[in-house]
Amino acid sequence: MTSTDVRADAEDSGPSGYAAARLRLLSEGARSGPPRRAALAELTDQWLAGLFDAGAAGLRGVSLVAVGGYGRGELSPRSDLDLLLLHDGAEPGAIAALADRIWYPVWDLGLALDHSVRTPAEARKTAGEDLKVQLGLLDARHLAGDLGLTAALRTTVLADWRNQAPKRLPELQELCAERAARQGELQYLLEPDLKEARGGLRDATALRAVAASWLADAPREGLADARRRLLDVRDALHLATGRATDRLSLQEQDQVAAELGLLDADTLLRQVYEAARVISYASDVTWREVGRVLRARAVRPRLRAMLGGKPVPERSPLAEGVVEQDGEVVLARAARPERDPVLPLRAAAAAAQAGLPLSLHAVRRLAATARPLPTPWPAEAREQLVTLLGSGRPTVEVWEALEAEGLITGLLPDWERVRCRPQRNAVHIWTVDRHLIETAVRASEFTRRVSRPDLLLVAALLHDIGKGWPGDHSVAGEIIARDVAVRIGFDRADAAVLATLVRRHLLLIETATRRDLEDPATVRAVAEAVGTQSTLELLHALTEADALATGPAAWSSWRGSLVADLVKRVSAVLAGDMPDEPEAAAPTAEQERLAIEAFRTGGPVLSLRAQTEVPAEQEPSGDPEPLGVELQIAVPDQPGVLPAVAGVLAMHRLTVRTAELRAMDLPDGVEGSVLLLDWRVAAEYGSLPQAARLRADLVRALDGSLDIAGRLAERDAAYPRRRGVVAPPPRVTVAPAASRLATVIEVRAQDAPGLLFRIGRALEDAQVRVRSMHVSTLGSNAVDAFYATTAEGVPLPGEDAVSVARKLEEMLRG
Repeated sequence: MTSTDVRADAEDSGPSGYAAARLRLLSEGARSGPPRRAALAELTDQWLAGLFDAGAAGLRGVSLVAVGGYGRGELSPRSDLDLLLLHDGAEPGAIAALADRIWYPVWDLGLALDHSVRTPAEARKTAGEDLKVQLGLLDARHLAGDLGLTAALRTTVLADWRNQAPKRLPELQELCAERAARQGELQYLLEPDLKEARGGLRDATALRAVAASWLADAPREGLADARRRLLDVRDALHLATGRATDRLSLQEQDQVAAELGLLDADTLLRQVYEAARVISYASDVTWREVGRVLRARAVRPRLRAMLGGKPVPERSPLAEGVVEQDGEVVLARAARPERDPVLPLRAAAAAAQAGLPLSLHAVRRLAATARPLPTPWPAEAREQLVTLLGSGRPTVEVWEALEAEGLITGLLPDWERVRCRPQRNAVHIWTVDRHLIETAVRASEFTRRVSRPDLLLVAALLHDIGKGWPGDHSVAGEIIARDVAVRIGFDRADAAVLATLVRRHLLLIETATRRDLEDPATVRAVAEAVGTQSTLELLHALTEADALATGPAAWSSWRGSLVADLVKRVSAVLAGDMPDEPEAAAPTAEQERLAIEAFRTGGPVLSLRAQTEVPAEQEPSGDPEPLGVELQIAVPDQPGVLPAVAGVLAMHRLTVRTAELRAMDLPDGVEGSVLLLDWRVAAEYGSLPQAARLRADLVRALDGSLDIAGRLAERDAAYPRRRGVVAPPPRVTVAPAASRLATVIEVRAQDAPGLLFRIGRALEDAQVRVRSMHVSTLGSNAVDAFYATTAEGVPLPGEDAVSVARKLEEMLRG
């Protein structure tokens, strides 16, 4: 559809002519992006101008003005029409009638309309009181009527904006900050709001407003392209959903990607993140410049009076070739980036250590003129990288500045594959690259715990570097880490340690939460994988830093206590102090009391006891952090105990964190055995149920009078499932050589109420005895390991183990 076609279609000012032309335009597959937005704006302009002309016959001193997004010509398929009917105050009845002649046809087509009728004085007054109105008027565009009236308003509004900039810009910055706190950062969200989130279209509009103030300007390189990309995605989202939405939901991302001709949803998100990163970085630089200019304006008159002339900016040296000036880190006048390849890292490290931003001019000069580092890097370059990574929270802003100008991929080419890469996991709150930096920030807090903090910090930076490659990211990452380590100047021994840390960075947390630590085979396997005490020390710190940088669901005092216990056992093996065979753990006095009482009464006996731990960094006088509640149950040996207990706990909305079940012989003189369950549980919400209620329901579950499956099904039916992404299918595997005492069956599935009950019942039906189990929930994913034996207490034969795993997986899929 050409401009001539648009005008011809718009000649019919009736709704039907415009609607047909609009539909044809939006149906054209060949045209999208800016050309389609411009054509849609032109078509709409012509239609509205026709409505205005038809209703304004004989009227003077009135005009129709597009404001906001429509004023900028950024009409997406379902965009609002932001219109102002401007008049000089004459003939109010005629103005009202004209407004009706324009607004009602728009409403009749079902188009969203944001409208107002004002005189220039009223518009100016409202703009002075409402910042959002003033921002909309900055993009005012004449559509029809008295052009002089529109032009005069534009001139006045722009003059007011520039005169009031010292007052209004801080208000605008606060508005942007409040919105960011409410909506989050577009460059990290799995379901982002393209308009409202930080780095979105609202921020791009705010940057235009700052530029219009003439007080400061945004970095322009890439900004227009980033904005265009977000607008293209919004267009595709409107067409895919048929709704006026800016929220890029998970279930719509594949369709939006297809609309844009992209490979998949991940490619779409990565493009969105890249655009948001450009806008966010431009916003940071711009608001910093606004603050600098406003501070200078406030101070300059006093300094001029004192010094009798223009003050000379104060420059404080920070490192060789690097100085601080006016709250930013800049290059010294004598600095020569073209002769000093270490200068980018030295400047970055100095900025992070000082907690100051790198100036935009300095970063761009470094990117344009600095020589590449030789291979391997000189020692100073490696030391400056370690200093940068170990500077804590200021590292993030400095790293982002380097990355915005392409310096990071120049230093570490493998970074390109993880840059802006999304992580479709509810546990992760960052993209891969930001997660790596967050891990380094966390690791900087643990550098006093290890003998080689440099290896810890570099391992933190590289531990997920393999996520840009197909296959197991730990395996791919090991190869990359070894190569990077040698390239940046570590010797072969240190490179081998870094490769091991990257390859095994999940080993401690997975083993501690999914394996039986009482089994010597488990501990020996970890010791063999780690190799040395110093590597174990580094891996322990890396594990905690990685989990803390992942998100709130990935670490807790409970997980920390399990990992610490594993590290202690592995350390003993590496020191040669651990026995080869397990020693039967002697029952405690409490366990003996429960066992005897259960045998005497012939029914279950239980106790609940709170478990707490004082974090290592907290003073003993502080409040201990709860680890959950220890639930100990003794039951006369009988079938069905595991599903009965798991089902009762699910009914009472108790989450199982760890669980162990074992047979216990009674003291001398008493024949028989009792099953002892030692579990740690936590309330899903609310307070814990009373022990008496748990016991009463457990008695009924064991004698078959309590229909647990039915009760759980009723509760599940009462709460309809929310619409969301389809969960991947469950997976059940047999872990080879994980234990000599039992067969380890590992279940990975979508967490749900009663999941453990269903698994326990399936294992019971297969006549499998569960010696112990280790439960772990990561976001919406359950990862549970069951140490299973035959009724005689020996590992399952190979074929039987595979058969049980297959049937269990079929049950979970059903």
